[in-house]
Amino acid sequence: MSTDIDTARAHVYSLIAVLLAAPPTADLLNLLRRIDDPPDAQSRMTDAWQNLKSAGIEADTRQLDEEYHRLFVGLGRGEVIPYGSWYQTGSLLDKPLARLRSDLATLGIERRPGIKETEDHAAAVLESMAMICSPPDGFDVETQRKFFNDHLAAWLGLFFGDLQQAMTARFYRAVGGLGEVFLDLEKVYLDL
Repeated sequence: MSTDIDTARAHVYSLIAVLLAAPPTADLLNLLRRIDDPPDAQSRMTDAWQNLKSAGIEADTRQLDEEYHRLFVGLGRGEVIPYGSWYQTGSLLDKPLARLRSDLATLGIERRPGIKETEDHAAAVLESMAMICSPPDGFDVETQRKFFNDHLAAWLGLFFGDLQQAMTARFYRAVGGLGEVFLDLEKVYLDL
């Protein structure tokens, strides 16, 4: 495995995790607005990056805060529920969360103090995967494949699809598009 590829993968996982953990800051929006156009590249991933860049150009932090809260928090609950247990069982705090916690403990990955969301929140699962594949301390490809298949593959694509279809999503539609395309690439990459 190439450390350059693994570093790039970890960065994409981290970026999507940050975008799902909280509304983007002005600094993060400025970073997204500076995404380079690849030279003559035609691919789904290129299109997804360009859509995210365009969404970042059109957005402002106040609108993104409102959109984020309508999508993920809401009054009682948001339009999209970003938890693996919910997608896999229809309930929060269910068996998928227990299995995830057990696997994270086995890998030596601990929940950061002060985090309110459970470990099966989309942002947390993506952040965990970033740590698992990030050189030089990342894990071997078999461990990456197992974690991906056990804790991301079964539900995260559905979540990204729902995010793209959410009525209140504007900026986050592009986040969902990037996430969906990236997961498809990861499935291929991890099955090598």
